Amino acid sequence: MLLGLLGALGSLGAMVTMEHESFASLLLVGPVVFVLGATVSVGVAGSTLGDAIDAFKGVPVAFRGKRPDFGALIERLGELADTARQRGLLALEDDIAAIDDPFLSSALQGVADGTDSADLRALLEDQEATWSKAHRGSSAFFASLGGYAPTIGIVGTVVSLTHVLGNLSTPDKLGPMIASAFIATLWGLLSANFLWLPISTRMRRLADIEVERMDLIIEAVLAIQAGSGSRALGERLKAMVPARAVAGKKKAAKSDAAPIGAETSAPVAP
Repeated sequence: MLLGLLGALGSLGAMVTMEHESFASLLLVGPVVFVLGATVSVGVAGSTLGDAIDAFKGVPVAFRGKRPDFGALIERLGELADTARQRGLLALEDDIAAIDDPFLSSALQGVADGTDSADLRALLEDQEATWSKAHRGSSAFFASLGGYAPTIGIVGTVVSLTHVLGNLSTPDKLGPMIASAFIATLWGLLSANFLWLPISTRMRRLADIEVERMDLIIEAVLAIQAGSGSRALGERLKAMVPARAVAGKKKAAKSDAAPIGAETSAPVAP
């Protein structure tokens, strides 16, 4: 994500340079403060303060988040299937403490505790739905900011233009004043398309990928509970994800089991 944003800003900088404009003329403090401050404030007004705080807490995860290594995850789940077949389902408890993934740990604990497969599926799907709802809510919050920002920029321009109209008696100053007035519109469009909407889209995409990972774990754990072998399980799981997602280099099982934004991701079963 950071690379894309830097590319967009670089393109803007190249255009300004080729047009022989001054960067200082685009960085007027008043319009920038108004557009950013009013956009966030209106976003909070249309949501809740708690939702806004949760959304901004998710921004670092959006920047750092990467596609998980599905190939390594499938390999790890195959090893757990072999453990269950060779030593019994209770033997899975020995592996739970070493798994740095709350969702997978919760699922395996349910299997080790002898939870009925239908009840276990319902529990895991409820956990997945709760996680997905929270993270898609954060994405929706930033999408709303992307919708508000251009209009707020226009409001700032209108306010500045009223000042321009009040100084028609000084025509030599009208040009710079009109140019400054449109800076608010510029920052409304820039913040929407270079910041808020990319963050929203990124959060939604990472949430979709994490849901795919959770679906994979749910099906794998239920198959392990039913006595599936590692070979059959591996083939089934590979059919659930794109081939390119399992073709990468396999990493250590423990690290690959961790979800996107593991520090704030899947809930643990009570």
